[in-house]
Amino acid sequence: MHLKRLRDLREDFDLKQSDIAKILNITTQQYGLYELGKRDLPVEFLKILAKFYNTSSDYILKSTNNPEPINKK
Repeated sequence: MHLKRLRDLREDFDLKQSDIAKILNITTQQYGLYELGKRDLPVEFLKILAKFYNTSSDYILKSTNNPEPINKK
């Protein structure tokens, strides 16, 4: 699955792939493979990125077009 939304979010925050790779503690090349959909994004990383971008994992995965995080009660 191509995760274009990962790239869009990163660019919206004016970040480089290397910036996100540091957050995930992985190489820039490995992160690039996630954005291109050549590797599956681990759920653990999805959670970290959703929290970092203050959005939901559903938004990153394009299950919704609403970028607002899901409120936990």
